[in-house]
Amino acid sequence: MSGEFTKRWVALGDSFTEGVGDPDASRPNGVRGWADRAAEQLQAADPDFGYANLAIRGKKLRQVITEQLEPALALRPTLVTLYAGANDILRPKVDIDGLLEEYDAAVARLQQAGAQVLLFTGFDAGTSKIFGAMRGRTAIYNEQIRWIADRRGAMLVDYWRFHEFQDWRMWAEDRMHMSSLGHATMANRVLGILEHEGLADLPDVPELPILSVRERFRANATWAREFAGPWVMRRLTGRSSGDNLSPKYPELVRL
Repeated sequence: MSGEFTKRWVALGDSFTEGVGDPDASRPNGVRGWADRAAEQLQAADPDFGYANLAIRGKKLRQVITEQLEPALALRPTLVTLYAGANDILRPKVDIDGLLEEYDAAVARLQQAGAQVLLFTGFDAGTSKIFGAMRGRTAIYNEQIRWIADRRGAMLVDYWRFHEFQDWRMWAEDRMHMSSLGHATMANRVLGILEHEGLADLPDVPELPILSVRERFRANATWAREFAGPWVMRRLTGRSSGDNLSPKYPELVRL
């Protein structure tokens, strides 16, 4: 399959790259996401641009490396995007330095195989009452990612500095993943880093509603019951939202 394309993009990672938060029942795993949206633009300009997406929601950094690196290399990529580590940062204990040594080694392997590599920093969740507690860990992670990008000559999407994502319309109902608008916006950020002229269409979104105190309380209670509670239970029981899921596009395709 890889021989059909002169340019071959393989996307690696977790829910961020799989596309969770951007629902599309017609696609594998029921999601679209920024990577699909960016690939559509790249392929519209160049039909020789193949695209594979190996990302699966819930995966931690070591899982991404051990499960996705070799299949990616087998596709002989000319471009690899990699975002992993957010699910590690949210755990009670994490060795960020140790994890990013393995991350750095994975980047080196991809480059030695001839691929350009594009990395991401993590989002600044400082305004979130729940995830803001992880801000310090994310800042340390980000500095390590920036150092790896500088050292290896990799491209960098500095998500931490994208202030437009402080708008709640950029986020899905679960408050953990980007919405369709967020994914389309991220696609355009990535396309900008790749110096691609075309841009993904941004979906129409309503104005932010102004909620009363009672409405905010009800919304928070619904979120805790439908999203936060199940998320905590999965971690307590060692389960993942990605259990029993396969990669969306394990081979190079034209969307």
